Amino acid sequence: MTGEPGTRKRRSRAELTALHAALAAEHAAVYGYGVVGGKVGGGGDAQVRAAYDAHRARRDELARAVRDLGGTPRPAAAAYALPFPVADRAGARRLAAHLEDRVAGVYADLVRASEGARRRSAAGALREAAVRAAGWRGGSVAFPGLAERAAGPDGSAVPRA
Repeated sequence: MTGEPGTRKRRSRAELTALHAALAAEHAAVYGYGVVGGKVGGGGDAQVRAAYDAHRARRDELARAVRDLGGTPRPAAAAYALPFPVADRAGARRLAAHLEDRVAGVYADLVRASEGARRRSAAGALREAAVRAAGWRGGSVAFPGLAERAAGPDGSAVPRA
């Protein structure tokens, strides 16, 4: 990193914060794909397995990155609240798209907070999540990783904390 020591320290803290957020999203995605796999059935099994494996690999990569910056990776929760009931295949596909959108959002934040190889890796993860979300949804969004931050529940733009 370049710049003054104080700037480097702030950037490192911001990067560590973004890494923790991405790790938390990956933990939730791994859990969520367990639910998706139980409901999607039939032809979606390979797609679920590929996504599950990808999220596990990214989770492990993020845990290493947190340690590299001197942090302690936070463990996964025992369970996660689902954003909506998942009773059938359609609900499972919707949950998978939701998980990927959330992951894309935290990787967009990590792209902004990092540089070099870590930024390239985060951009790749954002791209992969956007492609998976489009596959589950049947279409893409204009700015993956940013769309869910710009639109409120009624479609209007709202600030996000």
